[in-house]
Amino acid sequence: MTPTPQLFPLKKLGDDSIGFLSIAENKALPFPVKRVYWTYLTPTTIIRGHHAHYELDQLIFAVNGSIRFELEWPGGHRATVELTDPSQGLLVPRLCWHTMTFTEGAVLLSLASEEYQEADYIRDYEVFRALPPITQ
Repeated sequence: MTPTPQLFPLKKLGDDSIGFLSIAENKALPFPVKRVYWTYLTPTTIIRGHHAHYELDQLIFAVNGSIRFELEWPGGHRATVELTDPSQGLLVPRLCWHTMTFTEGAVLLSLASEEYQEADYIRDYEVFRALPPITQ
């Protein structure tokens, strides 16, 4: 069984007078991190993503601005999530089709369970739709 997308809070240390700090250590994450990347300066008119992964899980944060996710997993269940708090990530599990739109100045930070492999990407929506439904 593959999990469905879910919000994943990190501890938020500090206060309004000094600012905040959030820490992502492997022992507190849903998987060991093998790759980190970030996306920035994305025009607000662009929709990114348009793919799923066969094996890769991601924990994604909007470390600046906000990012709206349109999510779908095999079987057709859909959800919309907007990340606005940098201490709260979105767990995007394998086999979850996702698209993202960014507010101006938004920065996406992804903690990935695997190193980059093009063969892991499902870029054809019809191939994704043909996958068997996920039982929850």
